[in-house]
Amino acid sequence: MTVDVRLRRGRGALGFGFFAQGVAFALLVTRIPAIQGQYGISDGLLPAFLAAVPILAGVSSVATEHLVKRIAPSTVLRWAQPVVLLALLGVGAGTRMWHVAVALGVFGLAVGALDASMNMLGVSLQRAYGRSIMLGFHAAYSLGGILGASAAWAGAHWHLALFTGYLPAVLVLLPLVLAGSRFYVDATAGGAGEAAEGWPAGGGKLLLPLCLVMACAYIGDSTVANWSAKYLQDVLGSSEQLATVPYNVYMVTTLIGRAVGDLGVRRFGAVAVVRSGTVVAAGGFAVVAAAPGAWTGMLGFTLLGIGLCVIVPQTFAAAGRLFPGASDTAVARLNIFNYVGFLIGSPLVGGIGDAWSYRGAMLVPMVLVLVTLSQARSFGPERARYGVGHERRAGDRAVDVGRGGNEV
Repeated sequence: MTVDVRLRRGRGALGFGFFAQGVAFALLVTRIPAIQGQYGISDGLLPAFLAAVPILAGVSSVATEHLVKRIAPSTVLRWAQPVVLLALLGVGAGTRMWHVAVALGVFGLAVGALDASMNMLGVSLQRAYGRSIMLGFHAAYSLGGILGASAAWAGAHWHLALFTGYLPAVLVLLPLVLAGSRFYVDATAGGAGEAAEGWPAGGGKLLLPLCLVMACAYIGDSTVANWSAKYLQDVLGSSEQLATVPYNVYMVTTLIGRAVGDLGVRRFGAVAVVRSGTVVAAGGFAVVAAAPGAWTGMLGFTLLGIGLCVIVPQTFAAAGRLFPGASDTAVARLNIFNYVGFLIGSPLVGGIGDAWSYRGAMLVPMVLVLVTLSQARSFGPERARYGVGHERRAGDRAVDVGRGGNEV
């Protein structure tokens, strides 16, 4: 089997892994009211259950950084993904509160290892390809999220028990991810990732701007996920039915933006794409905050999907460029701030909305997202484009992914 075929199979298998994770996560978060009802979780206790998942995921991401020094990231992913799916099934299968506590705990630990190892493999595959492909992986995640949310809607519409609603997805996805895991491609042939070269002195300082960008991007994302429906209905006066639309529109535009985003990176470079996405996202929040009615608000959430969708994948890719000899470690540490942003975003906007106004609250994630503009240079040389041959000078701090022209 030629190297080109091996890379293509690895890319396809990893893309399906991202897709499966999108389905699983959407099935969990969109059925939170049903989970609360099944286990009798009070409104006061629910935030603790919800916070436990990203906290445990962050802990697991840190552990994965050390784990991949001993075993390959593909091995971590191969076993983490089935555990995520089985834990999802466990969430729907229990009857007592401790059942769901254990299932959500396992889900959080597994999803941290899964997110970290998936993005490790994505960064290393992008380097092997020599061109931008990270946005495509995250587009697969968005597609999975759309299908998972649709399946969750169908389960709620038909009043299916959680276990009944989750079982078909697990039965379909579990054997497919296990079969696809045979084709994952690690950064090194059979090695344990790229961490062997060690974390460079001052590496934390170099990574910090990207950590800040990641947290701010997820604050923006969690704002849309948690507050778009309430904002449209309570502030802009929409119907309850119309209030469910913005998040779906956001997910669809996220999918479209990521599907074509790699072409933009190859054409204009990562820095230009990230800057453009940041400006569009900030404009989306401004439109939402100033919207006179529901349809203008919908336009704002549409702009948010188009703008925010490029930032997270390119942040992972930038970590790979900054630390070509320790990208697994960089990705694992960066991945923690995914969960930091998720934890901060919803209570931040809710607290400001209750204390002041929800229109004013929408300006806060707008300002935070604009932080990305000040850190744009961390995403690589201004004119660097994937897939275009360019020399890498010794001693450059930010090394471009790939050696150019290595199209597969």
